[in-house]
Amino acid sequence: MSVGTLSEEVLNRLSKMLDNGTCGWRQLAKAVSEQPKFHCSESELTSCSLQVLSAAGSPGRTLLARLADRSCSLDFLLHCLKKVEHQEAVQYLTVVEAERIQITVQPQSQQATVGGRVVLTCRATGPSGLTYQWFRGKEEILDEKGCAPELVLCPLALVHQGHYICRVNHGENCLFSEWAHVRLVHSAGASPGCSSSLFPGSVSGLHITHQPQSQAASEGDSLFLECKAEANPPAQYEWYHNMAPMPQHKTRSLKIPCVTTAHRGKYRCKVFNLYHEMWSDTATVTIGPSSITDASWVAVDRGLGTLHSHLCPAIPATATDKVALLIGNMNYVYHTQLCAPIADVHELTNLLRQMDFKVVSLLDLNYQEMHSAVTEFLLLLDKGVYGLLYFAGHGYENYGNSFMVPIDAPASYTSEHCLCVQNILTRMQEKKTGLNVFLLDMCRKRNPNDDVIVQPGLLKVTANIVFGYATCVDAEAYEVQREDVSNGIFINFLKRRVCEDEKVTVMLDKVAEDMGRCVITRGRQALELRSNLSERRSLTDQIQTSECSASFSARNLQWSVAHVLPTSRYLQFDCGVTVQLGFAAEFSNIMVIYTRMLEKPKEIVSCSAQLTDFPMDVDVDLKKSNQETLLEAGSLLLIKEDLPSPEDPSLYTRIRSLQRLRRELTFTVCLHYTYSNMDEEVQERQPVTVGKPLVSKLNLHEPRPPRACSASSFSLDSSVGSASSTRPYYTQTAGESSSTDSLTSSRNANIPEETDSPELCDTPK
Repeated sequence: MSVGTLSEEVLNRLSKMLDNGTCGWRQLAKAVSEQPKFHCSESELTSCSLQVLSAAGSPGRTLLARLADRSCSLDFLLHCLKKVEHQEAVQYLTVVEAERIQITVQPQSQQATVGGRVVLTCRATGPSGLTYQWFRGKEEILDEKGCAPELVLCPLALVHQGHYICRVNHGENCLFSEWAHVRLVHSAGASPGCSSSLFPGSVSGLHITHQPQSQAASEGDSLFLECKAEANPPAQYEWYHNMAPMPQHKTRSLKIPCVTTAHRGKYRCKVFNLYHEMWSDTATVTIGPSSITDASWVAVDRGLGTLHSHLCPAIPATATDKVALLIGNMNYVYHTQLCAPIADVHELTNLLRQMDFKVVSLLDLNYQEMHSAVTEFLLLLDKGVYGLLYFAGHGYENYGNSFMVPIDAPASYTSEHCLCVQNILTRMQEKKTGLNVFLLDMCRKRNPNDDVIVQPGLLKVTANIVFGYATCVDAEAYEVQREDVSNGIFINFLKRRVCEDEKVTVMLDKVAEDMGRCVITRGRQALELRSNLSERRSLTDQIQTSECSASFSARNLQWSVAHVLPTSRYLQFDCGVTVQLGFAAEFSNIMVIYTRMLEKPKEIVSCSAQLTDFPMDVDVDLKKSNQETLLEAGSLLLIKEDLPSPEDPSLYTRIRSLQRLRRELTFTVCLHYTYSNMDEEVQERQPVTVGKPLVSKLNLHEPRPPRACSASSFSLDSSVGSASSTRPYYTQTAGESSSTDSLTSSRNANIPEETDSPELCDTPK
């Protein structure tokens, strides 16, 4: 149940408590921010405060309205009120929750023979003293049978046939159940060797009255399938997707609030009871943009009324696969640190995955890691594949060539220390890709320290290249300095258009127009589009794999190997405590590990499992490890509800820079516990090894020369060549950055850097 289901009377009463109490709405706003989606910005808190200027205004009521709009549950609201120790509000909300009538068991439609026995059951929870009243149609059943949770119809006669409903009452409040249909059928006779008196009222089989229907939906739509059956005893339901069971869906209705391409396929429902079983019809669900029909259409000259011409619709373009590499560099060693790339990469990753892109998302790469990541990205490309490269970070442009700056670039960097985008394009063209898209969210100022004119390889005339620059030549790209997670200017406008079923250049033109209409960005930052795209190719184009299934399977294997999470595991300690370890991916090189208690002996009064002893290769902020919330652990983007068992207390630890992991990831689980009859804390330790998770399997820290092999020849052991053939690997990390003086001098040494503008806003006004 959500906050939005509360009545106005209850909301107004809670608002008065939050407005007048010592622990008021401000403390509640801080408590709910442990889940990022409920975090209130400073402007939102100011808006709540200003409500006191109105005679009927209430800051607490405004805050509750915001929580209702964001689908905050009553359980989470109650949890936060307990956290801030607002006893009055906790007690009131607990009473309100207890007084709410909720039907837990609905009556089921049934069929039986004359003389048989049918039992309709309705059960509800709520305040004490609930009463039940059954109706057949509009007629109330007045005898004693009609006042119980179970309505028994025995022996069944013709007069009992019809629709039944139950009303649950408590004082003036009431709630009706769903309708149940009781139907009489002719007896099919007793089965051989089975007495009909043993199963009174049973029939020869189930009867499905409503079959699930095939549907076509788009990304983000809701999916609703329903299967209804009549049986005695009542039917049970199990849903299957592509013949795989769906354990969470065991009712007659299948509801998926926000579908993705993973939900497309065939759905069936198994209906069964104690004696019978049958399957529903197959419902085919398609997800994605609607396809163009094969039928030709005719244009008619209306003046003459004769056939003018036959026009056939254009055949929609398809891709053999779609692959994207997203890099966001934030924590620079010698240059200004950035804020927006983490949100930009995360949001664009989710949008591209909705369009069936295989996405590799990486944060904070040095030169060697960027070089290796691009090489691995090229392995995923092949004939007809759509390739997309997005970079957010520091950059510059000299003599028409764009350069991406890694986090370990020295103070006075040149092209020797950076990656040239045009060189990457040349290597992409060698793969005969169907579409090459570059989205560069970086500055394009000239670098005065770099006088070298880089000569990239000769580009081919392929008419499938699109460059989307966040800003114009010799201009800067902006991001907003804010405390919370926010997008940069470019992605803030791009995310509204990128999923549109339009030609890529048309979509980017619309983004440029949106930026041009924004008063705040006008004259400061304008998107520049360069393209020779001749065909109508869109990022939403369908993938057609029939002609290249072998290479498609190889790319699937290569991509999936770099995105495998360790399996959840259970640790048994000598004291009898069982701890679960769970894993979640925030990016391809950032993982969150959480621990939670599954079993604890009664004599142990306090217990916690903490992670320690991580290898030096990875980056773990010890001050933010083993935290009670994801936000405190440094994860600003993951949501607790997305993890298994979000309702159970857990401790979270965030592991960064997995691309630098040279061996298997090992750490120690340290269990701290106290017995009821002891004051001293006891510790137990268990070492854990989880292999090489996510992108660490690709060994991006190892040097490798450019390779021209295809995905079908992919090998995990990609450390080919010697270190002398590539630029030396900078081992210094962001945590080892130099003093403030050196940082200041480095900022003056290189002019082309992103500008932090506090007056820019990431949403148009």
